[in-house]
Amino acid sequence: MTIRWLDEVDSTQRFLGDALAAGEMAPPCAVVAERQYAGRGSRGNVWTGKGGNLFVSFAVHRDRLPTDLKLESSSIYFAFLLKETLRASGSSVWLKWPNDFYLGDKKVGGAITTLRQNTLICGIGLNLVSAPESFASLDIEISRKKLLNDYFETLKENPQWKQIFRLYALEFDKSRRFKTHYKEHKFSLKNALLCEDGSIECDGQRMYSQR
Repeated sequence: MTIRWLDEVDSTQRFLGDALAAGEMAPPCAVVAERQYAGRGSRGNVWTGKGGNLFVSFAVHRDRLPTDLKLESSSIYFAFLLKETLRASGSSVWLKWPNDFYLGDKKVGGAITTLRQNTLICGIGLNLVSAPESFASLDIEISRKKLLNDYFETLKENPQWKQIFRLYALEFDKSRRFKTHYKEHKFSLKNALLCEDGSIECDGQRMYSQR
């Protein structure tokens, strides 16, 4: 994984997408910024933060991913692997459906994945050292370099989606205390049914991650 480190950028996701389109970078590769002031969050929101937090986007060719991984499961897949990396370092972070990092009932970060031709670009924002009001910062001390090194090593192992889903399903009940946005509406996850592709059935609708 080739990593490019930046002092400041509007969006690591946009920067990496432009670099790939221009032929300046090629997967597998990543962009990490010290500060980000217009990152892409869920539902069109902006994800920003101070120096020391994690702002990263990485690109992986679709052919390098597990054969049983569907595109609609990719954000959960990438986010859960990072959650497992953090847990291995002693964090109590968990993953709220579909791909938000939480400590207790407060959000610590999130992931978003887009497809460009045959390349998946995943952007992750994580409050390592500081957080806005009503959010939380990580419960362990870990440098961005160590976290990313451990994480990308895990990605190289290429675990199957079936294996990841089995672990993800075990903690899905934690999401039932919350609501989720889908197509401009808010739904309770209390009675949601988690499907094998990472989608949920809720209030008569089949919902997929839109991130």
